[in-house]
Parts: sequence; structure tokens; C-alpha cells
Amino acid sequence: MLRLTTRSAALLALALSLGLGGTASARDADRTQYPIVFAHGMGGFDDVLGYDYWGDDYGVYVLDTCQWGEYYCNGDINSGQQSFVASVTPFQSSEVRGYELYQDIEGYLASSGHSYVNIIGHSQGGLDLRKAAKLLKDNRGYKVVRYGISISSPHRGSPIAQYVFNMSPGVVSILETLAEYFGDVIYGGGNDAIAALKQLVHHDIDPNDGITTGTAAFNAAYPGNGTNMARARSFLTGQDNGNMNPALYLIKELWTNIDGDGYASYDANGDGALGTGDGNASDNDDDGLVGINSQQMGYRLEYWECYGCLDYVWARDNTGYTGDLNAPSPTQMTSHAWKINQDHLDIIGVPPDTFDEMEFYAAITDYIADNGY
Repeated sequence: MLRLTTRSAALLALALSLGLGGTASARDADRTQYPIVFAHGMGGFDDVLGYDYWGDDYGVYVLDTCQWGEYYCNGDINSGQQSFVASVTPFQSSEVRGYELYQDIEGYLASSGHSYVNIIGHSQGGLDLRKAAKLLKDNRGYKVVRYGISISSPHRGSPIAQYVFNMSPGVVSILETLAEYFGDVIYGGGNDAIAALKQLVHHDIDPNDGITTGTAAFNAAYPGNGTNMARARSFLTGQDNGNMNPALYLIKELWTNIDGDGYASYDANGDGALGTGDGNASDNDDDGLVGINSQQMGYRLEYWECYGCLDYVWARDNTGYTGDLNAPSPTQMTSHAWKINQDHLDIIGVPPDTFDEMEFYAAITDYIADNGY
């Protein structure tokens, strides 16, 4: 077996990155067999907080392929890579948004001629993709979704939603603040901010309204395992407080402490998320909105940044597989292993941040392709 020294490995990586030796550039991600569909989180679609969703700091779409002579594009992906950005109601429950995502994907499949897709969902989009995967399977009779990858998703609830409801009359002022932040899109047709918030509390927020809501019921109906999709995977984010988005910093410091990495088989401290925590605003166990204990679905993915070559993504089994989203293990709720040290908005290109969105999503594309999908 050939063994490379550190120096020779570095030289090889440099040579590949420069396209030397007659090989393809090491920075060019492989093309996936099936298209990638992006599912946005709450408040998103074209933009979030005035910045392009699924874009870098300059507004360039993360999977924008480079054609001849084009400069503003992602040079790390294959020029033939296919992708699609879905559009669902910005503020709604995942019951509604998941159905809309399903309809979007069915329309895309019909027009493109494809039979399968991979879905990457950020935040609430990670819940939406699970309902869409079930509806696609039910409609077509097979698992249409090959990879379902969630990023920073509140699979077991977010304390922020519970905190807003606890304010009671203050809910209206919070919604008005959201409306101001999101350019009044919250008041647009079909939007229901209360339904959106109810979705992200783990338990049913109002057992007397005749509608069962919350992530616990949603997880039971739309599991995050291999039932409706071929492979379930997830990225976890947890900000190190070094460069937190100002909006998230204010939430964390002035409004509420997110209990993010404590194990419990129920909402032990009543914060709206499964588990418990210590309530320390500076312990880096959350990304500003979602705790570590809420984010794992299936296997965790590790992201490793490579200087001079394409970044890497691969699945890690050290924390086990989260098949039942309502019954994660203590390790899955407490471990910070493979966490990406970015906040909830850095990961989708909302500045200020030091994150390279282009390479991150190119690395995900390469990972999906290398695993046959």
C-alpha cells in the first residue's frame, strides 16, 4: 500500500487542485445521479432577512453551475449538476408546507423527466422534506427521495417557539416584529405564523383546539428514517459565539436561554423541546435557535474543510442512527461531535459570517454523488 507523507500528500492535493497531471480538478464535485431539491426554512424562499436564501454572501446561488465565460457561479460543482429550489408558504405548519413541497417536486419531476430526487432542507425545511417524502412514496409506490438531508432542523422542537407562546399577549408584538423583519411577507396570503410556531413546539400547544400539533405528532406521522426515503442524514450546527448573527445574539442574550444538549425522554424543563439543558446562554450547545439535542436525524454528517482541494462530507456512525425522532439516545442528544461551528443563519449565507457556502454545498453534492445518488 502506498503511504504518503504529510508533505507529499499536501503537494499531491496542490497538484490536483491546479489540475496538473492530466486529471480533473480536485475542486470539481462529482455530478449527482438525481437532482438536488432545496427546501427552505421558516420565513424564507427568495430571501431571508433581506439576503438570498441558498446563496453566498454576494447573492450567488450555491449550485449555480459555471458556463463558458461566466464568473458569478460556483466553480466547485460539475457544470452539468441539476438542482431545483422549491417554494412553499414562508409561515405555515409543516403539514401545509410539506404538502406544498411535495406538489413542487411532483411538478419538477414531470417537467424534467426524472424519477428520483435528493432533498436538502434547512431548519423547518428538514421537517417539510419528511412529509414530502411520504407523499411522494404514497403517490408513486416507491421511495422517490434518495437522500433526505436536514441542516439545523428542530426535529424535536425549538425553545424559541415555546418562549413566544409563553408571552401570551406579547405574541402579537413578536409577530409584528417578525413582519417588519420579513418585509410583511408574514401577512401574505396563506401565511399563518401561529400555525408555524405551533409546529415547532414539541408537544401539542393546545390540546383543546381539535388539532394535534407539534413535532412529537409530526415525527410519528412522518418518520426520519428509511421508511419513506432511502437515506436520512443530518448536519448539526452550534455557534461558538465568535461571530454570531446580531439578531440571533439578541435572542440568546436578551430573550431566552436555549437549553440545547441535555437528555430526557420528555420535555423535562418545559421549554418546548424534547430533553433538557442547563440554561447557559454561552455554552455553545445551540445555534441561536435550535439545540444540539433537537437536530440529529438518521446518521450525522461531518463537514471537513480542505485548503487547496474540495471540502469533504461523510457520514459518522459514532453517535448511532436516530431512527425514531421521538426517542433519541442520550449520546444523540448530548454529543457535540461533528457539529459545525456556525449559527443558524451562517449556514445559508446570511452575513456576517466566515462560512464558505459554495464549498459546503459543493461538498454535499460530491458526497451524494459518491454514494450513488
